[in-house]
Amino acid sequence: MNPIITSKHKPKTKVVVSWTGGKDGCLSCYQAMSDGFNVTHLLNFRDTKKRGSHSINPKLLLAQMQATGIQSIRTDFVSYEQEFKKVVQELNKNNAAIEGAVFGHIRTHESLVDRICNDLGIKLIIPLWEYDSKQIVSDLVDAGFKAIIVSVKAGLLGKEWLGRTIDHKFVKDLHRYNKEIDSCGEDGEFHTFVIDGPIFKHRLKIVDSVNILEEGYWFLDVSEFEVEEK
Repeated sequence: MNPIITSKHKPKTKVVVSWTGGKDGCLSCYQAMSDGFNVTHLLNFRDTKKRGSHSINPKLLLAQMQATGIQSIRTDFVSYEQEFKKVVQELNKNNAAIEGAVFGHIRTHESLVDRICNDLGIKLIIPLWEYDSKQIVSDLVDAGFKAIIVSVKAGLLGKEWLGRTIDHKFVKDLHRYNKEIDSCGEDGEFHTFVIDGPIFKHRLKIVDSVNILEEGYWFLDVSEFEVEEK
């Protein structure tokens, strides 16, 4: 299956978005919407076997998904691939008419998502595929998204990076600190969480948090937050 990088092929094609709460998925969702796709659902899958570098307070993640106003589905998984297929198949059994899936991948997991979409008989849409990482961050900031660092790989980045806003200065500071680190954290150096942007009807405000070291990562463990009007 040939992935759709950017597309205006069939306006209002109904699609789902694979969602972790991070910048790449948010920007890919925004790009898909800008390209005329009808995003009907955000799909978030949680690995119950481990915390993982993408982990975030589930209440915060739920509030974020609800802040978009898009229908959301959150579920646990043993196999991400099988659970993704199951959810989309169930949606289509209930006449959702899903014809595509949007992923925020940049340079990894293409074979996995291609196989998922091929088996489901839907379009694979990866708006950021093989884009320059610096350009992705620039596009994210220029579009009006506000993302913060919520986890960093210990030994590579210190806990002082937690809570840092992703802006144009961030890339300069990151490369000044270590020029080998990818601007998007594509090699797992860090992960982000989006608290505001053009696809959000409400913004999130982090009120209280602590830094936790677990399984080789520093995490920003958010214990209190607020949902604000825009």
